[in-house]
Amino acid sequence: MIRTPLRPLAHVLSARQRGENPDLIERDNIRRRHEVMRDRQRHQAEGRLLVVSVGFALAFSVIGVQMFKLSSADPQEPRAAAAGSPISAQRADIVDRNGRILATNLLTYSIYAQPQMMTDKPRAARELALIFPDLDEADLLKKFESRRKFMWIKKKISPEQKQAAHDIGDPGLMFGPREMRLYPNGKLAAHVLGGTRFGREGVHSAEVIGTAGIEKYFDDRLRDPAQPEPLQLSLDMTVQTATRNVLYGGMKLLNAKGASAVMMDVATGEVITMVSLPDFDPNQRPAPLTKGDQSDSPLFNRAVQGLYELGSVFKIFAASQAMELGIATPQTMIETQGPLVWGKFRIRDFHDYGKELSLTDVIVKSSNIGTARIAMELGAERQRAFLDSLGLLDPTKVELVEAHGAMPLMPSNWSELSTMTISYGHGLSTSPLQLAAAYSSIVNGGTRITPTLLRRDAAQAGPRVISSRTSSAARKMLRAVVSRGTASLGDVPGYAVGGKTGTADKPKPTGGYYKDKVIATFASVFPAYDPKYVLVVSFDEPVETSGPQPRRTAGWTAVPVGAEIIRRTAPLLGLRPVIEPQAQLAVTRVSSN
Repeated sequence: MIRTPLRPLAHVLSARQRGENPDLIERDNIRRRHEVMRDRQRHQAEGRLLVVSVGFALAFSVIGVQMFKLSSADPQEPRAAAAGSPISAQRADIVDRNGRILATNLLTYSIYAQPQMMTDKPRAARELALIFPDLDEADLLKKFESRRKFMWIKKKISPEQKQAAHDIGDPGLMFGPREMRLYPNGKLAAHVLGGTRFGREGVHSAEVIGTAGIEKYFDDRLRDPAQPEPLQLSLDMTVQTATRNVLYGGMKLLNAKGASAVMMDVATGEVITMVSLPDFDPNQRPAPLTKGDQSDSPLFNRAVQGLYELGSVFKIFAASQAMELGIATPQTMIETQGPLVWGKFRIRDFHDYGKELSLTDVIVKSSNIGTARIAMELGAERQRAFLDSLGLLDPTKVELVEAHGAMPLMPSNWSELSTMTISYGHGLSTSPLQLAAAYSSIVNGGTRITPTLLRRDAAQAGPRVISSRTSSAARKMLRAVVSRGTASLGDVPGYAVGGKTGTADKPKPTGGYYKDKVIATFASVFPAYDPKYVLVVSFDEPVETSGPQPRRTAGWTAVPVGAEIIRRTAPLLGLRPVIEPQAQLAVTRVSSN
């Protein structure tokens, strides 16, 4: 910009020639310059006012829109979501069917440090290492002397530990109240309950969220302030305790790698007890395995996640379907001459049972050949449809997050050979819980049962899978297996136990089967003449060594343990021992004429 001189020389000379005062020229130029500056400032001010006006208009428009949205929306209870907002740690209790506490909350404390406020860091590190043996003194001191302004020391401490840490007297050690999840029964029902962890955390509270089992499946319900009442499960902790004690003793005596037991009410589908060994304490839930076989972890629920070829316990399904379709009756004679050859494969029995057995004795003596011949009559399509109707081909619909990932392992090609081997429990891998539900459906009169971990007072009205007549015949077969067959060690006086044994070779990870490792299973029902409960007991790699030769079959391993569980738990379930009713003999009057 070029500024105009206040006293231009040409103007001054011209004014002098005219006899005018040259100073008037300067004053006139100053006046004009001030007018230009005034106009410029006015335009700038008007521009600023315009910008501010537009800004206010936009702001009020946004506020108006928001007010309109609020006025037209349904009212809701506000939730604090800003950083530093209160953290809700409240979580409903979990109780068993009789109201006994399985999981509850306990008020405890956390301990943290603000190193810049500490007065004697070496002494504090030394004393804390004595109070908490899992902490390292040198590591604590290193952290105290770093530039940290805050650090957790322990997120859960006992009242005794809090008092001992308080006695250190260092102003940089501080405590915060919080609620923690407490499982007063320790390992009991650990796989059902699962466990919890802390979510959002503050120095004065921490959010408790479910990580597995029932705690995770019902996490939203347990954290809902509108539902403070306890979550009631179907488990009976008295029965759970007795079952775990017997199963644990059996696992140790039989040198087994693991074990599981599931007991179900055959009418309601309620799971009365579920045990998986080895187990863990949910108060100190271990970390998952990062390598190796996950089934070796104590977190692995063998009753739900374990998928096994369960062996001859499947034979009752083939027999029931054959009776339902009219292919056979309990007295029908089945060819058992062996071996049964199919291509390059040979199917054999554990013993030579001669040329033929009745359908009942095929189940009682557990003939693979007889069951395979029945399966050939059924055919692959009908067999698959029947097993599907029993819930054996889909993940179990039970209230555990782990169950939904346990998809049964089926052959990609359900051939005639697969049909034969599946009939006696090889070639299809399912869980013990699925087996218990299928047995319940067979013996309860023939209606489909879906297992549940929630208490129910009414019987399930599931779809019919077999007739009540077929169900009655199947129960008699199962009773005969115990009274005179492979499960004779399972008889419990007064409770008319029926059941079926199953011994299946364990598959190798690389293909084929082990010759000296088995899964031994005993699926039982009691009382057989009026079923109330189904119990499935399974052992992983059991070996009974009381005789001169090691014995691994279910009749010597799973059956005695199952019988002892029934002997101890039946009275706890309110079942009184009674004399088994005998079949009525028909008497025909003959005329004297």
